[in-house]
Parts: sequence; structure tokens; C-alpha cells
Amino acid sequence: MAYLSPIHLRSAVSVLKQGGVLAYPTEAVWGLGCDPYNQQAVERLLALKQRPMTKGLILIAGSIAQAEPYLTLLTAEERQTVINSWPAAKTWVVPVDPSFPIWIRGEHLSVAIRVSAHPPVQALCHAFGGVIISTSANLAGKKTAKNPLQIVSVFGNGVDYIFPAALGGLTKPSQIRDARTGAILRPS
Repeated sequence: MAYLSPIHLRSAVSVLKQGGVLAYPTEAVWGLGCDPYNQQAVERLLALKQRPMTKGLILIAGSIAQAEPYLTLLTAEERQTVINSWPAAKTWVVPVDPSFPIWIRGEHLSVAIRVSAHPPVQALCHAFGGVIISTSANLAGKKTAKNPLQIVSVFGNGVDYIFPAALGGLTKPSQIRDARTGAILRPS
């Protein structure tokens, strides 16, 4: 694993805990993230991306333990299939209770979640103490920023911190599948 600066990691976590928006490298693309349970932070991220809340967002975890609380409405078999696929660039759409925050799930009674195998994401989630939002660093419907300079060019000072680490080396964003049916919703 490439060296991750403890100072940069602390700065990124501080931004998340203060309700800020963070740009960080994922397995394939630069992402934007925030504390999913801070509604104002999520709404700010959505406004920055010009993305409607109705679409819902992906949660990213650093370990299976961080993701397990989101798998409770799956059958034992469905849950095991999901867990056996991680950590990897595989995002699963799982059912959630109607009380689950609408600013995360959008108009759906489900949420997308992934346990990343990418060391900077794992370190970030572990240091933060839980899942974070993971959405591509782009304006809705536009190309994803490929580096920190493009992030600044697209979002100006709207992003509070750019976590300096390398992308994971994949060429396409994570595959998204329905955990109940196995259907591929977005190929990898």
C-alpha cells in the first residue's frame, strides 16, 4: 500500500465530522463524500453535484462489520452472497426500513452499499468510524473529474478537502447489483 499521511487522514476525518464535503479517490474514480447522517452535509453535496435527492446515494464502508447493520432485511442466503463478494468494487442495493433517512435513500426503500478493497477508502472509513457517502466527483450527467485539479475546476471551493491518495487502478466504477434478485443494475 502506498503511504497514507496520518495528517491528511486526520484532516479528512475532521472535515467529515464537521459536516464538510470531501473529495477522495475510490477504486476507479474520484468520489465526493460526507457524513451520511448529517442531513445538511448530504444536501450540500447534492446541491454541489446538482443531483436530485430522489435518486439516492451510495454508502461506502471500510469493513464488512461497518456494512452489516445495513443488511438486516436480507435473507440469510442473500446476506451471505453479499458478504462473500466483499471487499471489492461491488455495490449492492439492499432493502431498508421506511424510517431510513430519505436524504440517503432518495425515493427508494433501498440503499446502495459497498465494502471497498481500496486501502485509502478503508483507512478513511475506519478513521471516521463508519460508512460515508460515495458518489462520483462530477456534476450530474457530466464526466467524472479525473484528478484534484479537475475537482477544483468543477467545484471551486465547494469541496472542503481533497484527500491526497491514489486511485485504485480500476477503469470503471463499481458494479451495482440488487441483493434480492442478483440483477445487475450497473455493469462494471
